[in-house]
Amino acid sequence: MRRSQDLRGSLFRPILVQLTRGGITPNHLTFISCLTGLAFCPLFLWGHNLLAFAALLAHAILDGLDGPLARFTRRNSNQGSFADTASDQVVVTVTTITMIHAGYAGLWSGALYLFFYSIVVILAMVRNALAIPYTWLVRPRFFVYLCIPVSVYWWRASLEILLWIFALLLGVKTFTGFIKIRRQM
Repeated sequence: MRRSQDLRGSLFRPILVQLTRGGITPNHLTFISCLTGLAFCPLFLWGHNLLAFAALLAHAILDGLDGPLARFTRRNSNQGSFADTASDQVVVTVTTITMIHAGYAGLWSGALYLFFYSIVVILAMVRNALAIPYTWLVRPRFFVYLCIPVSVYWWRASLEILLWIFALLLGVKTFTGFIKIRRQM
């Protein structure tokens, strides 16, 4: 994880410098990221698909910048990490519910994906608090976001299949994470 953070920090350095000069804080990015992610839902349901996909892309980009900006400005904290995680979880949830409502995802695949995604996030917070390292971590939301336009324009069943795959992987991660935490207590 540290290598990934360092790489993003160096790649985004010019952008981080400009954001800092503009007075933009990591919390600003997290808040705007959440709003753009939430904007996907009404835009998609109202039939403005291109705007909806643009909002989801903006969410992903902004979400990828708030952590590096926090580290760049030395404002990284548990509070910021928690706000970012909560914001991400809200967007994952409403986006998945929107796709279920629109008929691009089934109730069971979407519900299990959301259930296990939420549990993995909770277990990750517990592991961080207990300083228990990860052997592997699944972060499927960006794959799901990328699959939404594929499902809408090219292969309708792709999102449903992907949600089942990630529900299974997240279910395994839930089980192994629970066992690992329980052993450490």
